[in-house]
Amino acid sequence: MKKYFFEGVIIFCSVFLSLYLNNLNNDLIEEEQKKEYLMDLKNSVDIDIIQIESLISTLLESEKLINNLQNDIDKKHTLLSDYESIQMIIEIEVGFSFFPKDGIFNQMISTGAFELISRNDLKTNLLEMFNHQKARNYATSVEIDNFNIEYRSGPYSNFRIRFDYNLMAGEFYGKRKLAKYQFNNEYYFSDEFYGLLSQANLYSNMYRRQLNDILKTYNETKTLIKFELDQPD
Repeated sequence: MKKYFFEGVIIFCSVFLSLYLNNLNNDLIEEEQKKEYLMDLKNSVDIDIIQIESLISTLLESEKLINNLQNDIDKKHTLLSDYESIQMIIEIEVGFSFFPKDGIFNQMISTGAFELISRNDLKTNLLEMFNHQKARNYATSVEIDNFNIEYRSGPYSNFRIRFDYNLMAGEFYGKRKLAKYQFNNEYYFSDEFYGLLSQANLYSNMYRRQLNDILKTYNETKTLIKFELDQPD
């Protein structure tokens, strides 16, 4: 009887130990997968931060150009030459948008790796970035894109602007260089053009504020990812 009892105990302990080691191995595998995802996510966040900062810089430069043009109009076109004015018009960029790299985040959601994150503040930030802020960014971008069509068509047709395009220059989609134009004084001093510049300035400021909010969340998330990676297993 004792023999069977001890054999049963040995079998039970063997099964229990096997299950324990198997679970431990699975935990180690999941932890390693989580770290790999977080490293990839950190790289994506770094790339997005560079993109956001470049967009903010572009918008700031565009706002300066708009202010220069409106100051020149207010001063009866005594501050800028015709060429300088037209060159500034084609250099204004308010239609660029931020496109977040959300592939790694989506993989973490679909594989369940997101739930392995231990820090609730990191989870909250990631959900904020790739849900609320992403949706808000998309809505704003669509509105600005629609305005940008109007902004391009008005001045370009009224000043008969022709330009050369260097595809490889610039931060995003290349750079335009003025080739030919016909300065239209009546349109330059019109309420329509002045209002168009004001609207462009408004959209630039509005989107830049939104990008700054997104950038703040991204920088916080980058720090939280580091904390998550540095914590002991």
